[in-house]
Amino acid sequence: MALAYINSRPFLTSNIIGATSMEQLKNNIASTELTLNDEVMDGIEQIHVQHPNPSP
Repeated sequence: MALAYINSRPFLTSNIIGATSMEQLKNNIASTELTLNDEVMDGIEQIHVQHPNPSP
């Protein structure tokens, strides 16, 4: 989901991944075909509005 979100950003020119297995690499590459629906995107935006700069 995180990669699908990053891939949906219009300003994105590249996405750095750190796969440690072939299965993870396949999943990361497959994220380019995943589109998050409006409900999920709205939920992510609500979290960002509530916590724009989360502390560690």
